[in-house]
Amino acid sequence: MVNEKHHCKEEFPLLDLPIKNVLIADDSATDRKHISLILEEYGITVTSVNSGNEAATKALSMQPDVIFLDVIMEDGDGYHACRTIKRNDATKDIPVIIVSSKSNPVDKMWAKRLGANAYVTKPFDKNDLLRALQSL
Repeated sequence: MVNEKHHCKEEFPLLDLPIKNVLIADDSATDRKHISLILEEYGITVTSVNSGNEAATKALSMQPDVIFLDVIMEDGDGYHACRTIKRNDATKDIPVIIVSSKSNPVDKMWAKRLGANAYVTKPFDKNDLLRALQSL
C-alpha cells in the first residue's frame, strides 16, 4: 500500500498545483468521504455539503480553489449549481469538476456547456480524480 501511494504521488505531483482547499457537493456521504480521503492525502483542506444549492452558497463565501459537484442531488442538482457558480462574477473562475454516475456523452457535453472544467464518472478511483485535477 505504501508503494501505491508513493507511485501516485510521483505520477501526480500535486505540489505543483495551487490547490489548498476544495468544496465537495454530493448527497452520498460515502462519495464525499472517498473524495475527501484522496485529497486530504495531498494536504488539501476539504469542505463538504450535500446539495447543489448549498454548494453555490458555500462557493461564494468560501472561494475554494476547486469545486467537485455530483449531478443528481436533491435541493439543487449539480448542473444547476454549476450554472449558478459560473454565472456569478465572484465565483465564475473557480474550476468545477463534475463527479457523477451519469456517463452518457450528452451529460458530459451538457456539463461542459454549463462551464464544468472536467468530468469524472462514478465509480471512480484515486487516479481518475487526480487526472481531473491535473487537467485544470
